[in-house]
Amino acid sequence: MCKKALITGITGQDGSYMAELLLSKGYEVHGLIRRASTFNTGRIEHIYVEPHDPSANIFLHYGDLSDASQLTHIIYDIQPEEIYHFGAQSHVRLSFDMAEYTGNVTGLGTTRILEAVRRSGISARFYQASSSEMFGAAPPPQNESTPFYPRSPYAAAKVYAYWMSVNFREAYNMFISNGILFNHESPRRGEVFVTKKITRTIANIIAGKEKYLYLGNLEAKRDWGYTPEYVMLTWMMLQQEKPGDYVVGTGETHSVEEFVKAAFEYAGLDWQEHVKIDPYYFRPTEVEVLKAGPDKARKELKWDPRITFSKLIKVMVDADMRRMGLKPVGEGDNILNEAFPDRWWKVD
Repeated sequence: MCKKALITGITGQDGSYMAELLLSKGYEVHGLIRRASTFNTGRIEHIYVEPHDPSANIFLHYGDLSDASQLTHIIYDIQPEEIYHFGAQSHVRLSFDMAEYTGNVTGLGTTRILEAVRRSGISARFYQASSSEMFGAAPPPQNESTPFYPRSPYAAAKVYAYWMSVNFREAYNMFISNGILFNHESPRRGEVFVTKKITRTIANIIAGKEKYLYLGNLEAKRDWGYTPEYVMLTWMMLQQEKPGDYVVGTGETHSVEEFVKAAFEYAGLDWQEHVKIDPYYFRPTEVEVLKAGPDKARKELKWDPRITFSKLIKVMVDADMRRMGLKPVGEGDNILNEAFPDRWWKVD
């Protein structure tokens, strides 16, 4: 019998890659999606098979992290052996405008699904998608021992979800691991996130559809990595003998301005001719520097990133140029082919 896994947030960046990884390993994959008036399954259309098809090994279930009873029924019916909890309101800037909603979905939503697992009586291994934003104003580098200092409603909700995960692990002897992932990007990144906003706008500028890119704080520094690698580490966390908490990042930090300059230069554009600062995109409380201290992940999960800052930018710019019907520069494809000859995910 193949393993069953449930993924919340399966239509998002991390969830879609996780679905591909698990399918490549022979899992039966179940995904939780919200019912909406428009289709929101674009990231998984290439792997989804209609349930009545005999070859189907991926199944979608309508549910919501605000509905505890529904979550319990879904988990009891599926009986998954592994649960990957990516579902959340995950946009930091937006969380200031929707603080209560963010707390309800990102924080309490985690409690609801943990309670659903406990009440259903299953012994599933559980992954909680924690975030480097929880460190906030804590000085870098940040590792598993660094005290949290959240600087946004999103980060505060994630801190709550983190400690609830630890509490359930210790109180009920549940296998729960927290992955404290630093910024991880890919061509599937949501368009409201800064890296994707940069690379998508570059393609639009070249295509003549836009002229300017509007950004906020260019001095903010982040530790950026490549999502498929982080998803593989997420899976590995649930394959360990014991649960634990892991910081995952490259150990490098770069400013938003560095990302902008490198992306525009790669595409043959002068960034200063196109970038404008808009006060709206500044956060009320900023996180200045996030830099991972991933020694534990390096040792226990054999973490050695293959795609770091400059390579990541080329992969994303090429993907967005291709999406716009433009000829990509071309280095991105070569980078992926060299780094991942056994790639298990679709090239975007």
